[in-house]
Amino acid sequence: MAAGSKNDFLVAITQVCSERNLSREIVLQAVEQALVSAYKRNFGGTQNITAKIDPSSGKARIFASKQVVEQVQDRRNEMTLDEARRYEPVAEIGSTVQVEATPDDFGRIAAQTAKQVILQRIREAERDALYSSFVEREGEIVHGTVHALEQGNITVNLGRLEGVLPKQEQIPTERYRPNQKIRALITEVNKSSRGPQVILSRTHRNFLRRLLELEVPEIFNGLVEIKSIAREAGQRSKVAVAAMQDGIDPVGACVGQRGVRIQAIVNELSGEKIDVVEWSASAATFIGNALSPAKVISVKLSEDENGDKVATVVVQDKQLSLAIGKEGQNARLAAKLTGWRIDIKNETQTAEEAQRRAEALAARRAELIAAEPVAEVETAALETREATLEQPEELEFEREGATASLPTEAAEIEASIDEAPVAELSEGAVAEAPAPEVDVSFEEALAAFEADDGSPEANERKRKEARRKGQTLVFDEKLGKVVAKKKHKGGRGKDWLETDEEEIAE
Repeated sequence: MAAGSKNDFLVAITQVCSERNLSREIVLQAVEQALVSAYKRNFGGTQNITAKIDPSSGKARIFASKQVVEQVQDRRNEMTLDEARRYEPVAEIGSTVQVEATPDDFGRIAAQTAKQVILQRIREAERDALYSSFVEREGEIVHGTVHALEQGNITVNLGRLEGVLPKQEQIPTERYRPNQKIRALITEVNKSSRGPQVILSRTHRNFLRRLLELEVPEIFNGLVEIKSIAREAGQRSKVAVAAMQDGIDPVGACVGQRGVRIQAIVNELSGEKIDVVEWSASAATFIGNALSPAKVISVKLSEDENGDKVATVVVQDKQLSLAIGKEGQNARLAAKLTGWRIDIKNETQTAEEAQRRAEALAARRAELIAAEPVAEVETAALETREATLEQPEELEFEREGATASLPTEAAEIEASIDEAPVAELSEGAVAEAPAPEVDVSFEEALAAFEADDGSPEANERKRKEARRKGQTLVFDEKLGKVVAKKKHKGGRGKDWLETDEEEIAE
């Protein structure tokens, strides 16, 4: 290949780089790989072959890598130490030496053979460059023209390549026609044998985010931040925004004067309704704002048995349908926007539920009062009775004698006994007072009782003690003995308890 043709070759490469927006290094690397393929195809050889193109003259040279050995067995891949030192004076046994192996007739034949490979490499480099440029734009809006409609999918001409707008990424209310100008969001860029495959979307919530950034300078400059977006494409969307600087109304900035900013976005989305609400660090306040345009009375936050966040919202009766929205759309979008599960109730429902809870609580309280723990007292009293019944037979006998003799003496001591304090009693149980250390008869106990000074101070003390324990002592003529009476709460079947007079004396 002559020097002039070499220079023409470099001019051609430069022209290709300029037309296809490719880097010179990428094209030269593709040409070098093509020259290696052409050499192996025409001249054979399995050794390591590399090609180098002089960037100034355009001359192509082929180099073979050979290993330095003591005894050569394969001339294509090995060479002796003396031969190696002709190329590299510092070569040693076991090292690798690059030896030029450019054939004499490599020029024209190799160029013709490598032509198709070079073009293929250029196409691959072009595809890689396209892929790199579009993968960096993933998540951005692109302008395109509708090229064709096939099986519901739309092919969009983006200039240097074509993108695909799948049916599920199209706004349901829109109708597309060839040569129509549209904007879409790049959601995915994939490599394929035919070049980069660009997937577009007009239903993604980030498409609305990018439109807001384009229409609202405060969002683009970072003065207003979009916190979250909930969208049902073609019908309704909710956007939560917050001001990053004091003195800025985030909702007003997005809506614009007389709604011109938000209206431009609505027109782009074919009439899709957009609610812009103010974000708040308080979850209850944020949920109330998210249910706009409905007015919220109260918000109660809780967790269910699965640990999910639940917000119970109360609105006025006439606001209930507005808060729920058509087919539950308003509540559904508010839940997506806030991340809370929202239960909406009106004032009437809340009042009825509060009434039912109050009634249930009152009934439960009545049950608890009715079953107030006499069981523990009765158990302790029964244990005391069992312990008492295990006393010597003499004590039981004396109690029987004392009970029989009490009616003839009761009239004389009734007034004094009325004020005597006694221990708490339960039905069928004896007093829980500790048993005396020595056995005494009823007559001795009665004598000790009568020996009391009977002063007003003593009587007042006894009366207070009896009142404190809620008991009173009376003589029952039918039973023929003194009984202790105590009134229990809850209206149980037997409100009065009885005990023997000798137990009272004790």
